[in-house]
Amino acid sequence: MKHSAKHISDRIRLMIATKQFQVGELLPSTRELGRQLGASFHTVRKAYHQLADEGLITPEQGRGFVVNRQSTSLDKTQRIEMGTEKMQELLEELIGYGLDEKEIEAIFEEQISYMEWPDRIQSIATVGETVELAKLLSDSIKNQIGVKSVPISADNYDRLVKYDALFVPIHLVSEFRSLSNTIRLLPVVFHYDADVLLSIVDRSGIEAIGLVTAEEESISKIIDELKTLMNFEGAFVAGATYGKSLPLFVRNTDLIVYTPASARLVEQKVPEVKRIKLEYIISEKSAQMIRSELWDQ
Repeated sequence: MKHSAKHISDRIRLMIATKQFQVGELLPSTRELGRQLGASFHTVRKAYHQLADEGLITPEQGRGFVVNRQSTSLDKTQRIEMGTEKMQELLEELIGYGLDEKEIEAIFEEQISYMEWPDRIQSIATVGETVELAKLLSDSIKNQIGVKSVPISADNYDRLVKYDALFVPIHLVSEFRSLSNTIRLLPVVFHYDADVLLSIVDRSGIEAIGLVTAEEESISKIIDELKTLMNFEGAFVAGATYGKSLPLFVRNTDLIVYTPASARLVEQKVPEVKRIKLEYIISEKSAQMIRSELWDQ
């Protein structure tokens, strides 16, 4: 059953074994993972406690569940006994469906050929026109779906080909078709968070909006997108952070919108009432596709 406690614990166990969750890493909260998967937090909590009983994760006061080890504490004899028991249950079920010995053998041979699947998805990158735009998308995928990835610019081809799977903005997919035989391409449809845009538009009396980015190359694309989406009659001023400094216009601008890559500096120096962070929202169809690739198999 999809998103039962057993299903979730099985998937997390596999993701830990294939190092998608590293030792010492904090797992998503039960409520957060429940929201991402469309399951109740009680179900996720039950799955977490099952993994804790196996020694894979450890509950830490005030933090949540942390990965404790990369594989279960079962010894070889226990692993074989457990595998034998599960294999026997599966064989009985297949025989009950009327499969004969040759059919079962063919299925097992075919499925064993897919054993490389967990290794192929150990590393995932998110593509963007700039590293900053890739990070904007990568952060949104992590926040909405709970899948981590490394943000990389589209022109860094030599680095991208080293990954097992790529999250690719739908408008860039054609540029990476040649990689589809060796890398799993996951097209992503997304848009700016409507609540963020409304928050910008609703600010009355604003004559200028300041955009702060971490990369100069991101500025023109973001401004073009915002102009298309917003009927803003005032002016845009924009600049990138430099070291520990913000652009000078920040002091005299009514509202600052900023990217996640520039967030640390902006949030240190700009009052909360004067700033809004840009965020993408992943389309539900893309979210379902990512979940099916990484959670539902």
